[in-house]
Amino acid sequence: MTNQRNKILQALIPAGLLLIAIATVEPLIWHPFEPGSWFRYVYAAGALTLLLCRLFTVRTGNDLRLRRLYRLESWSAIFFCVGTFFMFYPNGKMRDWLAFTLAGAAIQIFTSIMIPLRQRKLLNHKK
Repeated sequence: MTNQRNKILQALIPAGLLLIAIATVEPLIWHPFEPGSWFRYVYAAGALTLLLCRLFTVRTGNDLRLRRLYRLESWSAIFFCVGTFFMFYPNGKMRDWLAFTLAGAAIQIFTSIMIPLRQRKLLNHKK
């Protein structure tokens, strides 16, 4: 059951990231930051989906560096959730939520490169 649940959660992660990306690009291209815009809710749904997937995915393994990379990957979802807070905060500016979005994206990019490299290194080391 846990393996099937992990597969479902891993399939939902790109959907959450896609929602965040759509909601980030929309106010930058089409119209400025307006109160009550629909993109806030899309961003919030993506951030919440990503956070829940990261929290409930079970990771196994003994390698300390790989576990730390997975934990760091969870922090990207937390940064996106903080960005969501600043979207709904009455005195929040566009730069506030955009800064947390960029920080979460930077962590996401770093871990998406380093986790496969570490897994490949561990597989080669076992052979």
